[in-house]
Amino acid sequence: MSNPDLIIISASGNMITFSELIDELKSNINYNRDVLYAISKNPNLLYKKVTELASFTGSRHQVALQLHFPEPNKIKDIDSYGTENISVVIDKFRRKFAVPRDNIRRKAFESLGNNIQTQDAYMYEGKEGLRIIKENGRIEILPGSIHLWCKVDQNVKNYVDWLMENIYSTNTGGIST
Repeated sequence: MSNPDLIIISASGNMITFSELIDELKSNINYNRDVLYAISKNPNLLYKKVTELASFTGSRHQVALQLHFPEPNKIKDIDSYGTENISVVIDKFRRKFAVPRDNIRRKAFESLGNNIQTQDAYMYEGKEGLRIIKENGRIEILPGSIHLWCKVDQNVKNYVDWLMENIYSTNTGGIST
């Protein structure tokens, strides 16, 4: 059952794309760049501020937007914020995809090229999931969230835009602006 608190519909009815969400995040980061550089000597404070910016950006669209730092030193690389290791959680309680996994796989190959592998993932307790393994990272797709453990280039953006429209859109229980 989808959680209605994670859906927002405005008069425009236009769904937010991943690209727009990331552009807004980067805009917020750029607006706060001086503050981020001023506190960059304190990784804990820096993490708190960037988490606050991501949370604020996501909350405007009723999603949880998260930046991850699997390598602790990356927290100081302010220019990389919003370009890698990103999660978007739309509805953490969704268990099934709105479209067949084969469609998601097929679109992955179309968007990301043939140099990827796809695997079923998180397939337990009636849940579905898909993992895409790229040469330089991975993408984990769940019915209610997407986790990018890779650099976000234009091909990845295009693919996640497709996912936002086809998996996470309002007519599948997702989001719009």
